[in-house]
Amino acid sequence: MAGVLEGVKVVELAGLGPAPFAAMMLADHGAQVIRIHAPRPRRAIPSIDTEADVLARGRGSIAVDLKHPEGKALVLDLIAGADALIEGFRPGVTERLGLGPAECLARNPRLAYGRMTGWGQAGPLAQAAGHDINYIALSGVLGAIGPAERPVVPLNLVGDFAGGGMMLSFGLLAAILNARATGRGQVVDAAMTDGTALISAMIHGFRGAGAWEDRREANLLDGGAYFYGLYECADGGFVAVGAIEPQFHAVLLAGLGLDPAEFDQADQASWPAARARLAAVFARAPRAHWERLFAGSDACVSPVLDWAEAPGHPQNATRGAFTTLGAVTHPAPAPRFERTPAPPVSAPRLPVGGAAETLTAWNIPADRVAVLEAGGVLTRWPD
Repeated sequence: MAGVLEGVKVVELAGLGPAPFAAMMLADHGAQVIRIHAPRPRRAIPSIDTEADVLARGRGSIAVDLKHPEGKALVLDLIAGADALIEGFRPGVTERLGLGPAECLARNPRLAYGRMTGWGQAGPLAQAAGHDINYIALSGVLGAIGPAERPVVPLNLVGDFAGGGMMLSFGLLAAILNARATGRGQVVDAAMTDGTALISAMIHGFRGAGAWEDRREANLLDGGAYFYGLYECADGGFVAVGAIEPQFHAVLLAGLGLDPAEFDQADQASWPAARARLAAVFARAPRAHWERLFAGSDACVSPVLDWAEAPGHPQNATRGAFTTLGAVTHPAPAPRFERTPAPPVSAPRLPVGGAAETLTAWNIPADRVAVLEAGGVLTRWPD
């Protein structure tokens, strides 16, 4: 199985979070990605540059001294045969390395040059440090997440991966298609602040229609509605309820033994009291009871699973939503393609051995690889 992106070639300058996630998505679906590492592994974040680095799966890698002229020359030669480049440094870093857009597009005018940053390539914060929490804070999204009293610190999924890595992978594929039609490559400026703002488009629509209040737990989708939220069960587990449509709402109340005539979804003033009534019912039985009661129904009630439970749920297990390599659980590639399914997930291939096999697939002669290794331009990490 080759995957839907067979024939697409990508050079990735190894970074953190959203940039490798974009490269992982492309590699998952058959793109040939080569990962350019620093001469030494990083150990600042658990799993990074180890066999447990899920974001590094499915692609070969080499360790290159980019400050050495021959190291830069090697990467430019790889770029000459690539469709796309991925880099996730602060603005100006690749320019200082001699691998900025000007140099790379001069070598390959059809290149999609993907830049992943938090703030973007321009603006007063372009050179400032930051992380997911900072980017989603400035996008207005963080302020809407959490209970009424205060925002909560979410996982780094909204900014890093939805607003960042997925946007970059979309942008690169769009630029590759355009280059194949026009013969001209371009820079793809993917900023997590931009992407996070974009994925909140529906909420801006609600606000524009006067259907959203700028306070937490006061709205349809932020825990304000009693029919869209979380309820604690007798055993301390939780269920998620999403019975928005009237017909689903009716199934929910019937399962809970509540009289639909006593509930009005449209009356926001009644939501707190209704939530208290549902909370009292859910608290009478453990999570497993409610899972069995509502299984397969249109009540839109789901158990809130933890990381260990999720792979074994029948829905996930039937679809093969997770796989295991060694002791590491990997989410399966998504989305699914009918004719060209993704190849099986493979573990990260770290630069602990010789680089000849990886570089030969990119038409770099073995004798050149040997010279670069002897000169310390290409290095091997310790096992």
